[in-house]
Amino acid sequence: MFFWQNKLTRRALRLFDLFLVAMSCLFAFWLKANHLGPFTGLSKEPNYLLVLLLYLLFCNFTFNFFDFYSTCKKRCHLRRVLKTSVALAISTSILIFCMYVLHLQDVSRGLLILSNIIAFCVLLGRQYLTEHWLNTSRLDGHNSINVLVVGSRERARETIRNILAQENAHYNVIGSLEIDKHCIGSTVVDHVKVIGTMEDLRRILTKSVVDELIFALPLKKVKDVQEYISFAEELGVHVRIMPDWQIQKIMYRPETASISFETFAQLPTLSLSSTPQKDLDLLMKGLIDYIGALIGLVMLSPLFILIALAIKLTSRGPVFFVQERSGLNGRRFPLYKFRTMVQNAEELRDELLADNEMDGPVFKVKNDPRITLVGRFLRKTSLDELPQLFNVVRGHMSLVGPRPPLPEEVEKYTPAQRRRLSMKPGLTCIWQVSGRNNINFEEWMKLDLKYIDNWSLKLDLQLLCRTIVVVFAGTGH
Repeated sequence: MFFWQNKLTRRALRLFDLFLVAMSCLFAFWLKANHLGPFTGLSKEPNYLLVLLLYLLFCNFTFNFFDFYSTCKKRCHLRRVLKTSVALAISTSILIFCMYVLHLQDVSRGLLILSNIIAFCVLLGRQYLTEHWLNTSRLDGHNSINVLVVGSRERARETIRNILAQENAHYNVIGSLEIDKHCIGSTVVDHVKVIGTMEDLRRILTKSVVDELIFALPLKKVKDVQEYISFAEELGVHVRIMPDWQIQKIMYRPETASISFETFAQLPTLSLSSTPQKDLDLLMKGLIDYIGALIGLVMLSPLFILIALAIKLTSRGPVFFVQERSGLNGRRFPLYKFRTMVQNAEELRDELLADNEMDGPVFKVKNDPRITLVGRFLRKTSLDELPQLFNVVRGHMSLVGPRPPLPEEVEKYTPAQRRRLSMKPGLTCIWQVSGRNNINFEEWMKLDLKYIDNWSLKLDLQLLCRTIVVVFAGTGH
């Protein structure tokens, strides 16, 4: 689940805006009562608490009415200013009318004006900061949703037009697939082209970053369509089927995905999702990740300094080791760790392939000669993983989730194993606290899929607590 896509996230953002308005009003009250020179002073007769509650109620209505919480493709700055000022002006006008009806007299007009000015500045600041963060994360590919559309005829064109017309600029249509190979290369809408046929679907889903697969043509026209849907489900790719729905005709029964009816790009869709559909819990998970990582970085900063000094004083090379890893649905990102090996460790890896103790595509050597003395301690205590808190803050990772694999390892995954990429990777997971390198590759993959299928906030809390025990026990290597 992506941060901005979550409906509960947008509701939480509206509550945060109301909190900002309330703080603006309180600050204005404090200024008007004590610090405005000749304009200082307030009548004590009015019930200012009632006035504030009424104002927040009307702001909630106008914020929702003016759709403050959609992410715009090209947001006009003048439009944003006008929308915010008009919403506050309407809220204030309704408030004044209610004060007249309720006979709330002697409410300072200066207080109302000052409250609106402060609230206007604070809300604009929040909007600019939010948009800047979303656009920044979109540029590095970690807050955009890559969509692959099956079909290129009128229904597919309508679907793509609706996606591109949305104020949500974070949908990225990577292309369309068709049944007829003669359509390859043709333009569907704007920059969206037909990039292959249905025979290419497995390759594209496996080799590219695809978050959602949309069937925008009658399913009966696709030969063996249930196999394609099953393959996408196996990978953990979100599947949507545009009207008219034909799933009952192909008699498809998902093994892991949950079925729901959702509105997508203002069109009704049948949705098959293999990841947890717990919006509130996922929102809480995101907040816990961000806040927890920030607190962790602040509290552990002295330890970071000590470890950095120990690494620099005992071996040549940088303090941090940066390695490309695969994250959500195959997105690549730089993973940070404290360096635990000699500087040319990657060059020496080929000489140790025969000593690999892990099966599958993973490489691990228990008594790896490339590991430094300090590095051995860091690995045993798992302290080398601490810099990944920066990855959590940047949105690449979560505190709890399947460990991020190397891209070359992902290329060797089976479709079922690739589904472990359908949730954001984490610092720790079931594998981390259940034996780690003593568990074979197949069992490791099963543990990660078990985590996805049974995910809950309670499970995350349990794994975090168990991870702390493992760190103090020093069982890592």
